[in-house]
Amino acid sequence: MRIRLLSAAALLSLAVAPAFAEPVTYKLDPSHTNVLAQWTHFGYSHPLAHFGDVEGTLVYDADNVAASSVEVTLPLSGLEAFSDKFNEHLRSADFFDAAKYPTATFRSTQVESTGKDKLKVTGDLTIKGITKPVVLQVMLNKAGEHPMTKAPAIGFDAKTKIKRSDFGLGAYAPNVSDEVSVRITTEATAPKAR
Repeated sequence: MRIRLLSAAALLSLAVAPAFAEPVTYKLDPSHTNVLAQWTHFGYSHPLAHFGDVEGTLVYDADNVAASSVEVTLPLSGLEAFSDKFNEHLRSADFFDAAKYPTATFRSTQVESTGKDKLKVTGDLTIKGITKPVVLQVMLNKAGEHPMTKAPAIGFDAKTKIKRSDFGLGAYAPNVSDEVSVRITTEATAPKAR
């Protein structure tokens, strides 16, 4: 009888013990990732630019969010402002100088929880060879098995504001606003468990 009680107690303790998941490394899905920048043009309009096929990885540790990280590359060849003429202007030396600096990058330096499904991600943004710290306010949308691929998947939305002049992109300020709003939405997947 005593052995049964001890066995039952052991099973019960396993059932109620917290499950510590390993950190998961995800690859960003460029088909379901958008990085959008928006600014004010002389007060008349608020144009948008899309940063194309973003590449990157993120490591998410649900049990220790501080151990999470993200690295992203934005290929400026895919920069799309919905006008061929304006696309060329943005890629020119007046702005991104994409021939000389073909990518922008973001690498996290710190991830903090700020509430349920909310994160603060601090990192280094590099544009035109200039690196400055940026803080993203992030919302975890969903994590779980993707219904189409049956692979682990995760999705986030994020937002921040940057000063384009900090990165050598300050042409036409202040008529064209120096402050740029950046919005990000992403899905990322991990390999299926074997």
